Amino acid sequence: MKLDRIDVKILSELQKNGRITNVELAELVNLSASPCLMRVKKLQAEGYIEGYSAKINVGKLGQTLTVFTEITLKNHRHIDFARFLAAIEKVDSVVECHLVSGGYDYLLKFVTGGIVEYQTIMERLIDIDIGIDRYNSFVVLKSPIVKAHMPLTSLFPV
Repeated sequence: MKLDRIDVKILSELQKNGRITNVELAELVNLSASPCLMRVKKLQAEGYIEGYSAKINVGKLGQTLTVFTEITLKNHRHIDFARFLAAIEKVDSVVECHLVSGGYDYLLKFVTGGIVEYQTIMERLIDIDIGIDRYNSFVVLKSPIVKAHMPLTSLFPV
């Protein structure tokens, strides 16, 4: 499926507000309701829209700690990366994991109940020997800018 500018605009609007009505969405993308709904269904069927979710204000639930962690592996064979990822996927506190270029291998984002919980997780990961050589932790003090959406219309101008 080749996307046009209307498809990209639909995706852009839906990522900002997944609960928008079809009529409101159609108006924003300058379509009538029926063709807009057909496009949304096609975008879903083709896998461009993977699902819908709620954005939760975790701060309302209680205190959390966010930590970015640089991890360097001891070895760099395919099996070493696979073993590491298999273990990390099971850690609920890991909300993002990125394989990166540069001075370390992975950048992880943890969200935990506090520093003790984070350190306990890291000690357990070291103890189970999943190939971690070293790690550096960066505790987030404040997050003045966090965007839940990508700038699709700028990234993919069609």
